[in-house]
Amino acid sequence: MKSSVLIGLVVVSVVVGCAPKKVVVTEETPVVKEIAAEKLEITAEVIAEGKNLYTTSCADCHSLYEKESFTAEQWKPIVIRMQKNTKLTDLQREKIYAYLTTPQF
Repeated sequence: MKSSVLIGLVVVSVVVGCAPKKVVVTEETPVVKEIAAEKLEITAEVIAEGKNLYTTSCADCHSLYEKESFTAEQWKPIVIRMQKNTKLTDLQREKIYAYLTTPQF
């Protein structure tokens, strides 16, 4: 009897210990994500893709802000937060950020 209880406890602890851990992220949970635009080579093509992504993806949900409405530092958390509402990849997010923060030449 004791051995079957002990075996049962071992099995339960192995199952629980090996189960995938679920992490719940809320607005209060600090999530560190960097905009890696400095790793992205800024070209005219990247800027054009970023503009296209911005005007198509972001305008689906709300009016668009002018690029100059925010500084690069202010755009950073906005773009990260908005990515959560879309199916944009990190690379697409970086292209949007590059478009929003690169001055026109």
